[in-house]
Amino acid sequence: MKFDIILEKQEAGGYTAYVPSLPGCISEGETEKDTLENIKEAIEIYTEEINKTKLKTLVSSVCVKQMQVSINV
Repeated sequence: MKFDIILEKQEAGGYTAYVPSLPGCISEGETEKDTLENIKEAIEIYTEEINKTKLKTLVSSVCVKQMQVSINV
């Protein structure tokens, strides 16, 4: 399966990643590469714990889209 992830750089250093379609599936790392490896492992562990029907429902309930918005600063 493919999952969308959100990767955020933290002010204090390092990164946090989470998966919008898997509530509570979050990981961290010092580098972007470490964080991506960690979130992949977190997804694998998370999906082992739930059945396929529930997984399909979770994944289909979230849609991630990008949007461009013009603002005046």
